[in-house]
Amino acid sequence: MDLVDIIAEKRFLGQEFLTWLWFKSEEMDGVVEFDDGEANVIEAIIAFEKLMLLEAGEGENQEQVTCKGMRAELNEARTGLQMGKKLEQARIHLVVGEYEWHMTIKASRMEFRSMKFPKVMKPADDDRDEVAGALLDIVGVINGACSVIDDIFKRFVAIRISDVWPVELLRMNAWVQG
Repeated sequence: MDLVDIIAEKRFLGQEFLTWLWFKSEEMDGVVEFDDGEANVIEAIIAFEKLMLLEAGEGENQEQVTCKGMRAELNEARTGLQMGKKLEQARIHLVVGEYEWHMTIKASRMEFRSMKFPKVMKPADDDRDEVAGALLDIVGVINGACSVIDDIFKRFVAIRISDVWPVELLRMNAWVQG
């Protein structure tokens, strides 16, 4: 089996993750807790906003539905879930501590499509050290967002492979229908 086949076979996991994350963000009023890998529990504030892409079917029979609008108008996306469509892409607002990001995540490959990150220091054009420092700041805040999403994904996978998953799935289904 080649890499493309493996990615296609496992795409459901990213779709389930985005759906679970949307569910958790609404269930907990936007607060999602995760372990940062150093035994610290961190709170992230997550809101799904403005854009969701849902898919159903495969190949020539694939359908895509794009739902745009503010948070209250994302009911159309929930209706898509009720009809069996899978959440493939979402725009997310993420806040952890003093850092704030807006990002679009594509589920099937767990990739960032776009990211607006916190402001970093503006270097003087003629100071190479300041330019290098600003570049390192940018890399740091992008890495921070990636680390947060990775840590939340690890929490999801731990739940997904545990005995808790059937109960979580029932709660998610109730939320979708709700």
